[in-house]
Amino acid sequence: MVVRVGDEERARFPIHILEGIVCFSYVGASPALMELCAESGVALSFLSESGKFLARVTGPTTGNVLLRRRQYRMADDMSESAAIARNIIAAKITNSRAVLRRALSDHADAATEEKLHRAVVELTEILQRVFDCPDDLEALRGLEGQAANVYFGVFNELIRNPDPAFRFDTRTRRPPRDPVNALLSFLYALLRHDVQSALETVGLDPYVGFLHTDRPGRPSLALDLMEELRPYVADRLVLTLVNRKQVSAKDFVSSETGGVLLTDEGRKKVLGAWQERKRETVEHPFLEEKIQVGLIPYAQALLLARYIRGDLEGYPPFTWR
Repeated sequence: MVVRVGDEERARFPIHILEGIVCFSYVGASPALMELCAESGVALSFLSESGKFLARVTGPTTGNVLLRRRQYRMADDMSESAAIARNIIAAKITNSRAVLRRALSDHADAATEEKLHRAVVELTEILQRVFDCPDDLEALRGLEGQAANVYFGVFNELIRNPDPAFRFDTRTRRPPRDPVNALLSFLYALLRHDVQSALETVGLDPYVGFLHTDRPGRPSLALDLMEELRPYVADRLVLTLVNRKQVSAKDFVSSETGGVLLTDEGRKKVLGAWQERKRETVEHPFLEEKIQVGLIPYAQALLLARYIRGDLEGYPPFTWR
């Protein structure tokens, strides 16, 4: 792969060392590179400058057709879908609660401690209701929404950077209305790219999910698997970038529509931190061995495939405690 700006060559990489290529804003790719990526199993995605997914280049569909057929049958079964969705939601709430607990142990003052402790108690109660919930996807989605409201309701308490530019009031998506939301959306887009690639690698269809409803062009299964990983993989990185002042207000710009975007320099900083984050190691709770954070999506996709094939009694989500 050769990177050019105008007629000037800036970089050159052998394709076999690449896991994926993400093109932001108006960056293009030649048909020859698209073919090489498809043949080599390198995911090639195009995103807007704000991180909104635009398109993805893939080669011929591969993988075990029997696995996909089993996936489709399970997705059409309310009970089967609810069993997977329940574990994903439970893991997301557990990981969200762990983020709050880490903040409580690290730097909470008296006022912050009360708010975070109350949120931890609420998340624990919602978690129990998830486990007690019958096989009702709408009810499970409702509980997931309640947990997200509790979590993001105290997210500003986790931000120690005194710069008022990084105040967080509520989660806004399309478009993000402040720098913290811009970071969250940007990193979620990167995480989605990695999760979708992982699902395709193990032979699953990323567009047929269990928690998110089917919609043309929407990778529902990738969005499902992202849920449990957001707090640990993405949200903690946002807090690190902001609290350690690795990004500043000048790394963001407001668009004509009122959305807030990362500047080119800001994206470089975040992408560098993202790659460093993926190289960190963590002990996987189910595999009971240390793996790189960047391999978590692949580990979870593989475990989900094993469950769908019938090799596991249940889907073991990723949890961080």
